[in-house]
Amino acid sequence: MENNAVKTGHPKGLYFLLFTEMWERFSYYGMRAIFILFMTDKTIGLSMKDADASEIYGSYTGLVYLTPLLGGYLCDKFLGNRRSIVIGGLLMAIGQFFMFFSASVGANGGVSLMWMGLTAIIIGNGFFKPNISTMVGQLYPANDRRIDSAFTIFYMGINLGAFFSPLVCGSMDFKWGFLAAGVGMLIGLVAFVVGQKKYLISEDGKAIGLPVKKLDVKNIAMIIGSIAIIFFMLNFKQMFKSDVDIISYLIYGAMVAMPVLIFSDKSLTKIETQRITVIFILAFFVIFCWGAFEQAGASLTLFADRQTERTIFGWEMPASYFQSVNPLAVIALAPIMTIVWGFLYVRKLEPSSPKKMAIGLGLVALGYVVIAIAVKGLGVGEKVSMWWLIGLYIIHTIGELCLSPIGLSMVSKLAPLRLSSLMMGTWFLANAAANKFAGTLSALIPGGEDGTGGATSFLGFQITNLYEFFILFIIMSGAAAAILFVLSSWLEKRMHNDHIEGQPE
Repeated sequence: MENNAVKTGHPKGLYFLLFTEMWERFSYYGMRAIFILFMTDKTIGLSMKDADASEIYGSYTGLVYLTPLLGGYLCDKFLGNRRSIVIGGLLMAIGQFFMFFSASVGANGGVSLMWMGLTAIIIGNGFFKPNISTMVGQLYPANDRRIDSAFTIFYMGINLGAFFSPLVCGSMDFKWGFLAAGVGMLIGLVAFVVGQKKYLISEDGKAIGLPVKKLDVKNIAMIIGSIAIIFFMLNFKQMFKSDVDIISYLIYGAMVAMPVLIFSDKSLTKIETQRITVIFILAFFVIFCWGAFEQAGASLTLFADRQTERTIFGWEMPASYFQSVNPLAVIALAPIMTIVWGFLYVRKLEPSSPKKMAIGLGLVALGYVVIAIAVKGLGVGEKVSMWWLIGLYIIHTIGELCLSPIGLSMVSKLAPLRLSSLMMGTWFLANAAANKFAGTLSALIPGGEDGTGGATSFLGFQITNLYEFFILFIIMSGAAAAILFVLSSWLEKRMHNDHIEGQPE
């Protein structure tokens, strides 16, 4: 009887890992909420141009998704899960403290400190990110039916951290916001170090996590070399007074190289090749989705700061607070979306993964329709109601729930077992490309604090005001959604997984 109770509940280790990850997300999203505002602020920030700050934002968030490939490799080979988490957490905390010093110094010398902070956060994230999620799965026996609900609980915890952090870090000066993000990371790290022996055990009492192997000189050199390379790439433009963006070459180059590498594997069967093709095609469409979605931390934060009416009963709400709308909406809407998919499944109406992702892309386009209506004809110095921006974020959240969990699940189902880690890495690589692309798109926001001066262009499309800027995202996301919807039947045939996605008998 007692044993049965254990099997229906969840191990304490789940909540322990959730607590650690919640503080890491608090640290990451707290810093992200104020990052572009800090770079562009003319009084206590770095006084950067919007376009330059947007490109740096895209490079930073793009590399954050790229380094887990390296961190995952070193963890599997040498470090083990626990040591990787400790190294990653420590580096991220150090990175946030460098951001604190950067904000303390300001425009005179703060940029170099910012590069050091970003490098530490990027590398630290690479060690931390792949390992926490892996350990959640290791808490349970193979094929345990509780794993799905465990990840749902874990996902809620992540969003809880992402919800609170902009409210805390955005309510104070930049330097104290970065310091709060660093302290949050330290809280999670200390809790992990203190409690890991007690809580990170399977139900039969065995310690979970890959064992630690001895690090040789070669692999220590690889870690130090990675830190040096990322610091160099972030600094490249400033160091050489160059317009060449080597980070985009690295990320987009990797996106091209990965399919070449995988399809050159002679052992792939015809069905495996077709399934992998589906993953690559969907990864391509994901770039357009996240490229538009990730404006949240870039151009949409600048828009919230400058052209959104944020005064409530005489109190001006910080622009960073809008970053809390998405995680709050995820917590509220994720259970509802699960019920909706279940309702449609029973009635044999549930869409396939490609169709769900096309719906997600369509909803991203719809979010921009809302904000484009709000800014049409907006004059210099005029502001729109905050409810337009909140509406965009809620619609985008529904789109995210159609796309993000579906994509991860689909990769795990379609990838051949021997290539599963590599294919998951490819999926995160698409996210890296999307975040870099988001920064490039954000740089197109019309210049000037009122969003009117300084026209930009993208593939011949002239952007002279905010309305035209948001129309670009409607066209991009809407066209991608329509093409993916048309392709979905063709993709479904090549997935060869009727037994997985089939409707009930």
